[in-house]
Amino acid sequence: MRLHDHFSITFRITLFTGVTAAFLCALLALSIMMGVHHYASDDTTGEITAAGGRVAVQLERGELTYPLDVYKSRDLQVVDPSGTVVASTANMRGKPRMALFFPPDTRNSVTRTVCSGDFPTPGCHVVVAQWAHRSSGRWLVYSAAPEVPPWVDPWLAALVGVSAAALAAAITYLGYRDVRASLRPMDAIRAELDTINETCPGRRVPMPPADDEIRAMADSVNRTLSRLDSALQQVQSALRHQRQFVSNASHDLRTPIAAMRAEVEDGLLAPEETSVRQLGAVLLPSLDRLQAIVHDLLTLDRLEQGACGEQCRVDLAVLVAAELRNRGHKAKRVECAIKPGVAVIGDRVRLARLLTNLLDNAERHAKTMVTVSVRHEPGEDHGTAVLEVSDDGPGIDRDKREMVFDRFTRVDTARSRNAGGAGLGLAIARHIAESHGGSLRIEDSSVGARFVLRLPAVPDAETTASSGDSVSP
Repeated sequence: MRLHDHFSITFRITLFTGVTAAFLCALLALSIMMGVHHYASDDTTGEITAAGGRVAVQLERGELTYPLDVYKSRDLQVVDPSGTVVASTANMRGKPRMALFFPPDTRNSVTRTVCSGDFPTPGCHVVVAQWAHRSSGRWLVYSAAPEVPPWVDPWLAALVGVSAAALAAAITYLGYRDVRASLRPMDAIRAELDTINETCPGRRVPMPPADDEIRAMADSVNRTLSRLDSALQQVQSALRHQRQFVSNASHDLRTPIAAMRAEVEDGLLAPEETSVRQLGAVLLPSLDRLQAIVHDLLTLDRLEQGACGEQCRVDLAVLVAAELRNRGHKAKRVECAIKPGVAVIGDRVRLARLLTNLLDNAERHAKTMVTVSVRHEPGEDHGTAVLEVSDDGPGIDRDKREMVFDRFTRVDTARSRNAGGAGLGLAIARHIAESHGGSLRIEDSSVGARFVLRLPAVPDAETTASSGDSVSP
């Protein structure tokens, strides 16, 4: 783990802000002092140049008075053509020339910094040498003043330094305040997440008022919580359905097994009164029921795993006609209203199984008649193929219509276990419909129950019959 990982975000950002502010303020203070120093140095050089120039003018005019005490604030020397100091200010009186190694060149004056010499004050001095022309030759006027130190003045340096430190401290404090204010919504989000984890997964973290990155993060957290909550509810619902499924399946399997066990025990208790033919005739219906339940469960499992069969064009009118012909003797009267040429793409075997389950369910609960219709509804792309199977039985209450599609579900005594069926046919039918991109629902009907299958339709190039034609089984 890196060193900075041991510290909080607030500390790291505040430290960075403080170091950066201190560096920039120090740079600002240095720039100010350099500017002031440059200005003071130029001012000092200008003053001593002006003082030496006045002496040179007076010397040329013959108006120079000795000694040069009038220039008490500056050090001045007048040197004759032979190199002798003939006049100087009080501080330089009796001392040799303040600069021996540079005379003025072709220019009127030359400025140098001299750090050695007999100056009244220690340290480096700024020396300006200027020519004065007289009839006896060229005279030299030196003017000097102590060099301006980098800090110019101690009080000024202290003022600038304290101001820079105060500015750096203020910037650091404001940065700390801003970081704390920016991260305060994070603390609220974290606290709310802790509460959500401990108590209520349905709650959401608060949304900060500012439209910034933290608000975007809070929005993402809320979306994640919503998905987790939805997934949790789905898992809980699946667990409830699984428990209900296990309970119903065990009950449906237990009934035929108990019946077979009772017959076998009776046969064992009275073998002379029981023949194999009689025992087989009694056991086969229960075995058929067990086989149907196991087959339906395997079919549901394959459907839920997404196993898909052979896909081809299926004409629903032809499928319905073939199914009704294959059913042979019909216990209930069947009426058809079938429009030819209503085609879909799907697995013919599974669609036939869907139709068989709907017809079986309708015949079990119809009083006298079952109605089957096939039609085409216009819509997007190629429209919708609609297959309806209805009966004139007791019907299903509106609030129980979705329940009949659950496994092993029977909503009332009219659709009881005695009516036949294992309670899986409608669940299989809905799975087949949804695997083909369609839907299977119970819709309103004046009498009985009306099951409506809707599948995406495809154009049928071989359809030549008009919209009023019908196909009879």
